[in-house]
Amino acid sequence: MSDIILSSSNKCWLSIRLWDVKTGQQKAKLDGHSDYVRTICYSPDGTTLASGGGNQYYQGDNSIRLQDVKTGQQKAKLDGHSDYVRTICYSPDGTTLASGGGNQYYQGDNSIRLQDVKTGQQKAKLDGHSDYVRTICYSPDGTTLASGGGNQYYQGDNSIRLQDVKTGQQKAKLDGHSDYVRTICYSPDGTTLASGGGNQYYQGDNSIRLQDVKTGQQKAKLDGHSDYVRTICYSPDGTTLASGGGNQYYQGDNSIRLQDVKTGQQKAKLDGHSDYVRTICYSPDGTTLASGGGNQYYQGDNSIHLWNVKTGQQKAKLDGHSIAVYSICYSPDGTTLASGSNDNSIRYGMLRHKRKSSRQIIDIKTFQHNFKLQFLIKHDQQQCFIDYHESSDITIAYILILRSANFEKRIYQSWAST
Repeated sequence: MSDIILSSSNKCWLSIRLWDVKTGQQKAKLDGHSDYVRTICYSPDGTTLASGGGNQYYQGDNSIRLQDVKTGQQKAKLDGHSDYVRTICYSPDGTTLASGGGNQYYQGDNSIRLQDVKTGQQKAKLDGHSDYVRTICYSPDGTTLASGGGNQYYQGDNSIRLQDVKTGQQKAKLDGHSDYVRTICYSPDGTTLASGGGNQYYQGDNSIRLQDVKTGQQKAKLDGHSDYVRTICYSPDGTTLASGGGNQYYQGDNSIRLQDVKTGQQKAKLDGHSDYVRTICYSPDGTTLASGGGNQYYQGDNSIHLWNVKTGQQKAKLDGHSIAVYSICYSPDGTTLASGSNDNSIRYGMLRHKRKSSRQIIDIKTFQHNFKLQFLIKHDQQQCFIDYHESSDITIAYILILRSANFEKRIYQSWAST
């Protein structure tokens, strides 16, 4: 039995908060998203924050929003994706925003879109992936976009694709992962692409692979994680690769590992998260690693941890999000940390102070069982009974739960049939 935590009002808390890192004072409160925030990214000059998300269980807000971090005003709203946005990335020169997404429950919009951040116009639509796109990353010189994805419910397209951003042509297709690719990252010099993934429903390919982007050859395979790898990040000097992951369905390997990319040796193992790690990011000076995570099915460890990468000691623990933290990003000057969560908020976090959310919440009980589920729903006053079967659609129950007229006053309980 596990919990999904939702706000206790029909009004969602959709604000973005900007905090001064040194003083802890709130600088701005930004609104806009009507669905939860899955991915955020600062522009290279640090003036704009791009954010995207939506919901894979119903057609919601699949837009990307560009917001001025000084004034708090929305600069642009970029539409185009017909499914929810899973990943975004600025080009190194800041002129273009790449975005990808789709849906793992049906064949949807698996395209990558390149949009001009000044005009809001779509510059290109890159196809190729037959499953939904979970991760994208520009090469440091801005000429190539790497992308990866797949599907955790069946053996699908687990490839990584390198595409020329000017011509839209595919330059290379990198294979190797036997499970879906969840995260990719270019080395700072642009010669190597790191990738990680796996599957949270069974023990699969939890390795990290380093591949030469020119030859397509695998340079190294880094093992260590006993659960699937959710997030990776190169240190600014390119000598170390940080990685994190775990499993949201059981207590697994929630550690962060720092590995030497030349020798493949583990330099440090950072423990502290009691739930699985969804996102990590190095500070621009490379001295601190920020990490966040949690569980979307129950109220767990939704905190952000700041680590000293030399000593391995925790420098700070930041609270505030009511549900799992999906994405974190340092501002280019290192003074601000932005975080996005399943609670539909983006917070610009003070790194030395703690701040708790003041909103009230209720628990909605749920349980996920088997790979494909069918929900049979019946209402009985204050309870919602859900029986699970092996075929086939997770959508119905989530829509009924999330759109229930009086959900703010009720606790829904469910259990899995055997």
